[in-house]
Amino acid sequence: MSLPMPPSRRVLVVGATGSIGRAVARAVLRAGHEVVCFVRPGTSRDVLPAQAELRFGQVTDAQSVARDGFRGERFDAVISCLASRRGGPADAWAVEHDANLHVLRAAEAAGVSMFVLLSAICVQKPRLAFQHAKLAFEQALMRSGLTWSIVRPTAYFKSLSGQVARVQQGKPFLLVGDGTLTACTPISDDDVAAFLVDCLDNPSRANQVLPVGGPGPALTPRAQGEMLFRLLGQPPRFRRVSPRVFDVIVGVLGALARVLPPLRDTAEFARIGRYYATESMLVWDPTAGRYDAEATPQYGKDTLEAHYQRMLRGEVGDERGAHAVL
Repeated sequence: MSLPMPPSRRVLVVGATGSIGRAVARAVLRAGHEVVCFVRPGTSRDVLPAQAELRFGQVTDAQSVARDGFRGERFDAVISCLASRRGGPADAWAVEHDANLHVLRAAEAAGVSMFVLLSAICVQKPRLAFQHAKLAFEQALMRSGLTWSIVRPTAYFKSLSGQVARVQQGKPFLLVGDGTLTACTPISDDDVAAFLVDCLDNPSRANQVLPVGGPGPALTPRAQGEMLFRLLGQPPRFRRVSPRVFDVIVGVLGALARVLPPLRDTAEFARIGRYYATESMLVWDPTAGRYDAEATPQYGKDTLEAHYQRMLRGEVGDERGAHAVL
């Protein structure tokens, strides 16, 4: 006996032009729902599925969100994939917190019943402006009275792809320390998108904070480098960088930023680089004081190795864009 199909929903997606947002729009349609994407003016029609309705406005403008996005119409759910482009303090608070809050308030006024938020696993140990902004909005969402799901993915494939080109060019793979200081269970855009959309019809995910990674095992940077060289049929070649280099850069830029305000964003970018170079993207066990790969939920089927193979064949490119750190 076949199970009944879940009811079709009308879903508003914000942050739809990023690589994960585009995957979410596709996943909403695959699930049989209607999708409306609220995007910046000038966004090309080609970046999103033809079946998606595009509405244009400014997510940082509360009036535009309500007037141009919701338009006084009925929506069953909102999926937010909003993220600041570089992570500087002002941009982070304007997008990760304020813009999301504009969407939440408009959703409440429109009678939306469910809000699914794409967050990040790194907010477990917040040290950066964008992490504090994300956490502040998470708290606002929890207090809203809407049914919510907060999804905190581990590392994305694109964030681990920055050295593919340099290795192809015959250069060594760069490691911080010996390359085993951190680890992650990377997850693809499509698997993250499927997980987000599955929250719409999965009662067990309602009103839950949901860390999620891709299929294991957890990979260190050294293991990622070894994988790349193996796929190229070459012996591994590594160059080590001391973690203390990041401390020096952060210290110098932080001191300069106190007297030269335009350098504040640059100093924050350096702190972001140090964070990702020294912290694992896994569930943090505060009692044991360590990251726990076994406690990090796994989801999906896409693997980083298959992604690297596609990159080496030229089938996909480096999509880090403005989010590139290394």
